[in-house]
Amino acid sequence: MKRLLSASLSFSLALALVAPGNVFAENPEKDPDQIGNRDVGKGVNFYSLEKEIALGKQLASEVERQAKIINDPVIAEYVNRVGQNLVRNSDAKVPFTIKVIDSEEVNAFALPGGFFFVNSGLILKADNEAELAGVMAHEIGHVAARHGTRQATRGEIAQLGMIPLIFMGGWTGYGIYQAASVLVPVGFLKFSRAMESEADLLGLEYMYKAGYDPTAFVDFFEKIETLEKRKPGTVSKLFSTHPPTDSRIQAAQKNIQEYLKAKPEYVLTTSEFNDVKGRLLAMHNKRKVDNPADANRPTLRRAPGSGGGTVGTDEDGKTPASSSDDDDRPTLKRRPASE
Repeated sequence: MKRLLSASLSFSLALALVAPGNVFAENPEKDPDQIGNRDVGKGVNFYSLEKEIALGKQLASEVERQAKIINDPVIAEYVNRVGQNLVRNSDAKVPFTIKVIDSEEVNAFALPGGFFFVNSGLILKADNEAELAGVMAHEIGHVAARHGTRQATRGEIAQLGMIPLIFMGGWTGYGIYQAASVLVPVGFLKFSRAMESEADLLGLEYMYKAGYDPTAFVDFFEKIETLEKRKPGTVSKLFSTHPPTDSRIQAAQKNIQEYLKAKPEYVLTTSEFNDVKGRLLAMHNKRKVDNPADANRPTLRRAPGSGGGTVGTDEDGKTPASSSDDDDRPTLKRRPASE
């Protein structure tokens, strides 16, 4: 009887391990509770982490030389804090340097070794902090999985020693990505479909572990897909080649259902996000006002002596002459009392 009971328990345990509900039995690397203890960057890679960081630092210095970095302390500190919180809840094994590029183009990209750039246009397009976090988490996923140097190992991009030649124009025919006047070797930023899918899943897990609503990830990419169809060119060409496609949006929805256990509450947004977005809007609007190109637009000009408004007349019906700039302002004139 005891043997039968033991066999029955063993069978039940084995059944539980392969049951559909236990999705991590066959895929333990997809368990969000194991984030930080997983080796998501495994695979053939000729680059050590130290060499990868050196490569990323070299590329990042070129980006900073060409792009306009936003140094506003409020904006820079906020974006860095959101990103570092995601990094702490990721599998990344390198420190991150996160900066904001002054560009209205919707884009973000992370270079090998943890050098991460977020366009201000991405923040302006996001409706809440969770949407911003979703995009940032996706890019952190690329770094955690070491996609850039794994592609370099496959020979799909230039070796480290050839990078300086690219920026000096010494290697003709090499594909580069240009956005906001930033030139970056495209192989470091444009990944295979399998790598993009992996970064999607990792990004969902990272934002989920950091406390954000993972459905915001799907919401943002659905919005971007619609925006690009309605107004082509708004989204970075590079950004539009990974999310969003219908199949990948559907895959993200499936990953949320299968791998992310629902929580009673999530972070959707913060007052700081709204403050930073308002700060960026004011910055962009001021630039439009100060833009010399605006001088060519039609304007209303004040006729000499008009004072910019309706000028009163005297009792003879004549317009009084102005003796000073102050007299150009509209005035109310009292008619003489009738005798």
